[in-house]
Parts: sequence; structure tokens; C-alpha cells
Amino acid sequence: MTLPKTLPEKLSDLFSRSIGLILFILLWEIAPRLGWVRATYLAPPSSVFRALGLLALRGELSRHFFISLRRVLVGLSVSVAVGGIFGLFIGYFKGIERVLNLLFQSFRQMSAFALFPVFILLFGLGELSKTIIIFWASLWPVLLNTSSGVKNVDKVLIRSAKSMGASRGFIFLNIIIPAAAPEIFTGIRLGGSYCVMAVVAAEMIGATSGLGYLVLYSEETFNVPEMYGGIVGLAVLGIGLNWILHSVERFFTSWKEDIHD
Repeated sequence: MTLPKTLPEKLSDLFSRSIGLILFILLWEIAPRLGWVRATYLAPPSSVFRALGLLALRGELSRHFFISLRRVLVGLSVSVAVGGIFGLFIGYFKGIERVLNLLFQSFRQMSAFALFPVFILLFGLGELSKTIIIFWASLWPVLLNTSSGVKNVDKVLIRSAKSMGASRGFIFLNIIIPAAAPEIFTGIRLGGSYCVMAVVAAEMIGATSGLGYLVLYSEETFNVPEMYGGIVGLAVLGIGLNWILHSVERFFTSWKEDIHD
């Protein structure tokens, strides 16, 4: 059994994981100040964080951040619901998977960014088109990973349960879904990262709010520190979402750690 880490061990582990990021920020700060690159095009982190502070004081940073977060969560929630249900269904019934696999693989290769003009034509420039592009981008990793997870469940577990008289419903709920959970959550985390990328594109076209809009507007008005500030905000959004999804995954798949211990 693994012993919990002490506070000094946790701090040391955090520092070792952050070395690369710290060195990158230092290089980013030094490069424009030494004239390696023009500060006009690459604002140093000190200027970027100052711009973020001013945006926060004006209330604009939180407004744009939470609007983007809401769009990401709505799109991801719909994709998890639709992709999860269809993925479980398709993975469980092999005949349906065989018929639909080529269709789904074809849809998967259709970039959400390439389809954005279609979504605008069909649904306009409002929130619906933005939600759909985010949904489309995150749907396929969720659906296909869920289907793959169900198909790859150890058949010995299923046969053992059947030999003891377990019903199909019991096997599906208590064996197949828990065994497929790690792969399902991998798909959800991939979908979350695709959501953040898709929200940038969605907010750069026909939007008046959100971090993607902030980046584009700052670039058009040549406010470079705010532009990089918006990019930093998007990175924080992506990292935070991934951390939350990873924590949820660890909660529902804690049995894996127990097995390894």
C-alpha cells in the first residue's frame, strides 16, 4: 500500500513538475527585454499579467472567462450524454457497430472548423451554432472511446457472470460499464480538450464575448498584452477543465488503484 505524501514531498513534487513552465516563462520574459524578439509582437509575461490584472479590475476577465466556460460545459455535457449513450449501445450490439462504424469514422474526419460555415447557415450566428460546433468537436472521441471500451471488456468476466446466473442487465450495469469506465473517461477528457479548441474558433466568428473573442478583438486593436492574456486565460480554462475531469475519473475508477496497490 502506498503511503500518502508529506507536505514537503508534495511541494517538491509540484516544483519538479513546474520547472519546465518556470523556465519557459523566464525565457519569454527575457527574450523581448534583450531584444531577441520585438516586444511589440511578443509582450513579456509581466506586461501580460498586468493586462490581466486590469481586465480583472474592470470585470471583463471574469465575464469573458465564465461565458467561455459555460459554452464549453454545455457542449461537453451534450456530447457526453449523446456520445455516452450511443457509444454504450453500439459497443454492446456488435451488429450495429459493424453497420455504423464506417459512417462514424467518416463523420469523425470532418473537422468542426470546416463545418462551421454549415452550422452558421443552418443555425445562424447565435449561441446555438456555437454550442453545436463545440458539441460536434467533442462528440466523436466520447462516442468512439465509449464504444471501444465496451467492446474490449474482458470476455472472461462476462462468461463468469453468466455462469452464475447473472442477468444481462446486471452484467451491463455492474461489469461492462465499470470495466469500460477508464476508456470512457479517456474519451471524455479528450472531448474536453477539443471543446476548448472549438470554443476559440466559435468565439472568433460572430461573437461579442468569450475568451476567443477577447483574443481576436485585442489582436485587431493591436493590444498585444491583452491578446496574450486571453490566450493565457484559455490555457487556464483547458488545464482547469482537464483537472476536474481527471478528478472525476479518479473518483469513479478508484478500484484501479486498489488493484495495483
